[in-house]
Amino acid sequence: MKKNIAALIAGLLFGLGLAISQMTNPAKVLNFLDITGTWDPTLAFVMGGAVLVTLISFRFILKQERPLFEGQFHLPTRSDIDGRLLGGAALFGIGWGLAGYCPGPGVAALVMGLWEPVLFVVGLLVGMWGFRRLPA
Repeated sequence: MKKNIAALIAGLLFGLGLAISQMTNPAKVLNFLDITGTWDPTLAFVMGGAVLVTLISFRFILKQERPLFEGQFHLPTRSDIDGRLLGGAALFGIGWGLAGYCPGPGVAALVMGLWEPVLFVVGLLVGMWGFRRLPA
């Protein structure tokens, strides 16, 4: 129960941060990505803040024996770069550039009652389903 409550609080805080920073606004994101046109650099500060918090907090978090509500840390073990990683990164970037959403903001934008985030999340789920059916 504690694990689920902590996940809910973290998810709500994450979604609130996405909304405040306007990451749930595709026009804002697309203007950030359009460096030769209507470039809006303000999301760079959002990214910089997130990187700074991560750099500082992970030093303390990973010194712990285990997470608060889990038996062990679940960290990536692979460090190789393969075709699946590059293909996934390319699809992610193309999707982000076309839709103006990435998964977190897309899910957070569902509460706005618009059809675009719903369509995006449906596409995201179909893509996840399809990926699981591809050979490794």
